[in-house]
Amino acid sequence: MKAVRYHRYGGADVLVYEEAERPAPGEGQVLVEVAGTTFNPADIGIRAGALREVFPVEFPHIPGIDVAGTIAEVGGGVDEWRVGDAVVAFLPMNADGAAADYVVAPSDALAAAPRTVELADAAALPVGGLTAWQALFDLAGLREGQTILVNGAGGAVGGYAVQLAHQAGARVTATASHRHEARLREEGADRVIGYLDFDNGVLAAEGAPFDVVVNLVPTTPEETAALAGLVSDGGALVSTTTPPPENPGRGIRTERVFVLSKADQLAELVARVDRGELRIDVADRRPMAELPAVHDEAAAGRLAGKTVLTPA
Repeated sequence: MKAVRYHRYGGADVLVYEEAERPAPGEGQVLVEVAGTTFNPADIGIRAGALREVFPVEFPHIPGIDVAGTIAEVGGGVDEWRVGDAVVAFLPMNADGAAADYVVAPSDALAAAPRTVELADAAALPVGGLTAWQALFDLAGLREGQTILVNGAGGAVGGYAVQLAHQAGARVTATASHRHEARLREEGADRVIGYLDFDNGVLAAEGAPFDVVVNLVPTTPEETAALAGLVSDGGALVSTTTPPPENPGRGIRTERVFVLSKADQLAELVARVDRGELRIDVADRRPMAELPAVHDEAAAGRLAGKTVLTPA
């Protein structure tokens, strides 16, 4: 089979599209014929070795933690899935991933793929959707009637966060560039404002204070701490990037988001997609062989939204 692999840590130039041995599923695993995978920012940290203490990999390593595809083989002890089933999954962070024709996946990480979108595009759901769900509900405890600021709503996770918060009955303020405003309003944002001005002394945002602030963009420790100033007394600040301050005062709870692969939550997200309640936004579709270029573009800040990569 063909796969994108790297044989050592380094820049995007270590990624090579080459022949690789087709894997076989073990106990509790299935082999998935890949329809699509995606690029995630964590892929850069893993590839560069910056995350080797947390997610060590064996070389050669295949990236790609999102997968959508069709089950080609079933390993021992797997009774709930059959060959031919269309599935999606958030794969283990340090196992060989889905930037290949085939990938082995734990059976308990799988959810049935949505029936109402192209199978390859469904790869844009697992990591982004689960990150948004866990940030909003598992960590921030968002409830109906609350107010929320989604900082960085124009990205892949932000789109899901806006939609899910709106569906939960929250009043949603989103920060994003003007080009995302129409889409975010369609997805449920009550207010779309520009980027926050951290250089203005006291951080301000229309609609503040908020019961919940979700930070999805890279910020300095000082900027992340400043976001607490936008949170109501007893509210919550969660961040997917820089850790928030541990005790900002006023009863504010703070959490760093470390997304987990939870098949039950993924199945709920899929159900919402099929009911027409949750939209999967795909910014670009590229051949798998272009993954090195995608890494370069992401590192240069030229990649916006979710990029889906498909086998030849």
